[in-house]
Amino acid sequence: MYRSLLCLFVPLLLCIQGAGQKKYPGSLQTGDLLFQDLDCGGLCDAIEQVTTSFGGRHFSHIGLVVKAADSIFIIEAIGDKVQRTPLARFAARSSKEMLMGRVKKQYRHLLPEALRFAESQLGVPYDRAFLYDNGSYYCSELIYDAFKAANGHKDFFVLEPMTFKPMGSEAYFPVWETYYQDLDMAIPQGAPGINPGGISMSPKIEVFTYQP
Repeated sequence: MYRSLLCLFVPLLLCIQGAGQKKYPGSLQTGDLLFQDLDCGGLCDAIEQVTTSFGGRHFSHIGLVVKAADSIFIIEAIGDKVQRTPLARFAARSSKEMLMGRVKKQYRHLLPEALRFAESQLGVPYDRAFLYDNGSYYCSELIYDAFKAANGHKDFFVLEPMTFKPMGSEAYFPVWETYYQDLDMAIPQGAPGINPGGISMSPKIEVFTYQP
């Protein structure tokens, strides 16, 4: 039932928030990032208690914009694989306002290679275990690896230790216990991971309110 849940990672250490939110520049460009706050039940509720995103929001999904002729698509890890989704279908998933992230000017030379990498991963299975470098992808992991590949295999965004516990508690959220029991695996507490919120707070991007 959780197969389409998206990048619900919680870093123990949060990135410092970058520049303030700006007026939307008027159109999407290839290489832009779109952030969504999806309603996905108990797992999203658990995440929102311990995750911080730009502007105090709670993002559970991210995708990479690609323009082709007169159409706009989003490369994303969702459902059962990495796929290319029309913008209208992507935007229709949530009634909440989306934010757009644009890589700052000094880093934009990385975009062609980041896009090439992301497109090369189309069809790769979705990472239900949320484990880095296991031959599958959750949404923000795909973005992390795309920009790492473009950056000479050096970190562009930042991996952080994941936690599945409420702040100040030694007990896991029950919903995570059930989730990983269904996968027949241990909860990967402390393993490296990344989430859309952490990316939204990167000082390497500018953030805008998306206005379709």
